[in-house]
Amino acid sequence: MSATPSPRAATGIEGLDDILFGGFEPNRLYLLEGMPGSGKTTLALQFLLEGARLGEPVLYVTLSETVEEVNAIAESHGWSLSHVTIRELVPSADMLDPGAQYTVFHPSEVELTETTTKLLTDVERLKPRRVVFDSLSELRLVAGNPLRYRRQILALKQYFAGRKCTVMMLDDLTSSDHDLQVQSIAHGGVMLEHSMPSFGKMRRRLHVSKLRGSDFRGGYHDYVIERGGLRVFPRLVAAEHRQEAQRERMPSGLEPLDRLMGGGLERGTSTLIQGAAGTGKSTLSCLFAASAASRGERSAMFVFDESTNTLVSRMAGLGVDLRPYLADERIVITPVDPAEMSPGEFVYRVRTAVETDGANIVVIDSLNGYLHSMPDEKFLIVQLHELLSYLGQRGVATILVSAQTGMMGAHMVSPVDASYLADAVVLLRYYELAGEVRQAISVVKMRGGSHERTLRDFAMRDGRIILGEPLRNYRGVLTGVPQPIDKT
Repeated sequence: MSATPSPRAATGIEGLDDILFGGFEPNRLYLLEGMPGSGKTTLALQFLLEGARLGEPVLYVTLSETVEEVNAIAESHGWSLSHVTIRELVPSADMLDPGAQYTVFHPSEVELTETTTKLLTDVERLKPRRVVFDSLSELRLVAGNPLRYRRQILALKQYFAGRKCTVMMLDDLTSSDHDLQVQSIAHGGVMLEHSMPSFGKMRRRLHVSKLRGSDFRGGYHDYVIERGGLRVFPRLVAAEHRQEAQRERMPSGLEPLDRLMGGGLERGTSTLIQGAAGTGKSTLSCLFAASAASRGERSAMFVFDESTNTLVSRMAGLGVDLRPYLADERIVITPVDPAEMSPGEFVYRVRTAVETDGANIVVIDSLNGYLHSMPDEKFLIVQLHELLSYLGQRGVATILVSAQTGMMGAHMVSPVDASYLADAVVLLRYYELAGEVRQAISVVKMRGGSHERTLRDFAMRDGRIILGEPLRNYRGVLTGVPQPIDKT
C-alpha cells in the first residue's frame, strides 16, 4: 500500500499556487531568484504568513536587512509579522570598531561558524515548519570560497530535511561570478524577472525553472506587486478548459444585420469587425451586447481606445441606451490602458469576466490597443489564439474590433492580421458616391454557417442604425470609388 502524499505547502498567492498545482512539495529546499526589486522578499513573507495562518511555526532569517526594515516592508502591505519569528544576522555596528576586526583567522572562518550556531539554536527552539533565508549573496560572501559555500548549503539542506521543514532561499543574482551550484542542490526554483519598457510601467514575469518529481504549469507568467503582496496571473492554457458548448445564434436586434450575418453571432465563435476609423465597428459590438442584455445575458467589454462616457453617450444618440444594463451589470465596460496592464493581467480579467461574472459575450475593442501591450506581434497572435480557443470552449461569443489604417480604397492595412483566427469577419468600408462619403458593410467570412454575400449600405444617422438594400447596381464598392453597372 503506497503512502499518502503530504499536502502541498501553499504559498498564499493564488496564482502561484495554481502554477504549482497547489504549492511547493513540503520538507524540501527551494531557490527563489531575482534581481533587486523583483519582489523576492514580498513573496517570501507571503509564504511565511500563509504558514502562520495554518498554525505552523515559521522563521525568517535576514542576512542583509534589519528587523525594522523587514517590518516596514510588511507594514507597506498591511501585514502583521507578530506570528513570524525574525532572526537578524546582520553584522552589528560594533564590527566597525578596529578592535573587533579579525587578525589571526580569516573572517569567513569565524563569521560563518557564528552565523550557523545562532541559526541552529533558533531552529532547535522553534522547530519551524517553514524557513526563509534572505539572502544567499551574504552567505556566499561569508563562506569565502565556492567549495565551502556549496558544502554549507548542502549541510543546511540535509539538516532541515530531517526536521520536516520547507526552506526557501533567496538569491538576488548580484554576484559577479553567479554559478548554478545552488540551483543543482535545490529541489525546485522560481525565477522573478522585471523589465522597463520604453513607455509605461514596469513589466514583471516569473517562471518555475525546476521542480523535481512534480508537474507544474511551465512558461512565463505575468505578475504585479501591489499593496497586499504579489498577484500572479497564470498563463492561459486553453486545452485545460475543454467542454461542450451549445451552438446557437445570438441576434443583434437589427433584422437586416442579423440576416446579413446568417442570424447573428454564434455562441462559441469569434467575430472580427474591421474597417477604418469611424465606420461603426464599436457601434456594432455595442448593439450585440445591448441585445444580449435585453435577453438577460451578460456581456464584458474591454475598451482600449474610448472612454466609457463617450461610448455610452454615442450609443444613446443612436437610440441604444446602455445605462440600465450598466447599472445592473448585465454589461460591464472595462477601460484598458495598455501602458499600465500586462497581457497576462488582461487575460486574467477576461477569464474572471467569464468564469466568475458569467459573461456570454466578450468584446475586445480594439486589437490595435491590445497590440500595443505586446512586445512583438508574433506573441500577440499566439496569445490571442489561446484566448479565442478558451472562449470558444466556454461557449462565449467573442467580438474583436480592428481599426485599419487608411480611410478609403483597396490599400487598407490592419496592424495585425487576425482574420484567419476569427470564425467570422465583418468588413466596414467608406466609399464615395454622388459627391457623398458613405459606408458599406459586408460579411466576407463565416465558418460553418450560411450568410448573405451582398454589400449593403450602412449608415448611422437620425438617431438610428440603418442597413440599406444591397448595392447591386455598382461594382468596385470596396475600392472606395464604385462605378454604376451599365445594364444596357
